[in-house]
Amino acid sequence: MKKDITKITIAVDGHSSCGKSTVAKEIAASFGLIYIDTGAMYRAVTLFALQNGLIDGDLVDSEGLQARMDSINIELRKNSNGDIETFLNGQNIEKEIRQIKVSNKVSAVSSLPFVRQKMVKIQQEMGRNGGVILDGRDIGTVVFPNADLKIFMTASPEIRAMRRFEEMQQKGDKVTYEEILENVKSRDHADSTRKESPLVKADDALLLDNSHLNREEQMSWILERLKENNWL
Repeated sequence: MKKDITKITIAVDGHSSCGKSTVAKEIAASFGLIYIDTGAMYRAVTLFALQNGLIDGDLVDSEGLQARMDSINIELRKNSNGDIETFLNGQNIEKEIRQIKVSNKVSAVSSLPFVRQKMVKIQQEMGRNGGVILDGRDIGTVVFPNADLKIFMTASPEIRAMRRFEEMQQKGDKVTYEEILENVKSRDHADSTRKESPLVKADDALLLDNSHLNREEQMSWILERLKENNWL
């Protein structure tokens, strides 16, 4: 029997800069699902920590950040073009959270148990009624372990770094490919080895290596998986 795709919960996990959000946004737009960018939420907390002097070099003032978590209000709002933008305490921070200074610190902040616990609680509340697609690191393992469809995305570090480098160049950000590659590799290590909700492929997640796939080929792959499971 065909299932109601407007009630589906899709979890998209995977490594940094492998196109999770691009794919998730396209699926959401195609089927009228709510897109929840969980990575943006962790970036927002990281930006807050940077703005408030709670990060010194590689060290995060975890006690100071924990004491101020209740003053952090994160919203994901849809703009006039239909794109989701991130707001921190009422301010649009979408551009700021994509900068390399935030990328370099987000793994350290997102590894803090109290940060993850608060973000997971918010994400579960956002998606409790279904009709959602979330991308991140622990969606299929922690946030929604019973998701209807789980996808684990990856690509080689070099390909991911080049994609990210080209994207940032187009935006006018001054950054080198070497910086991006180092960031990708360091985040892979940090995400996979942290104690709280490490990045791992859920046992029932489907692996999508998009090292050599374009957007159309990725979408075709996902549509086939939906058809196989009677969602289409």
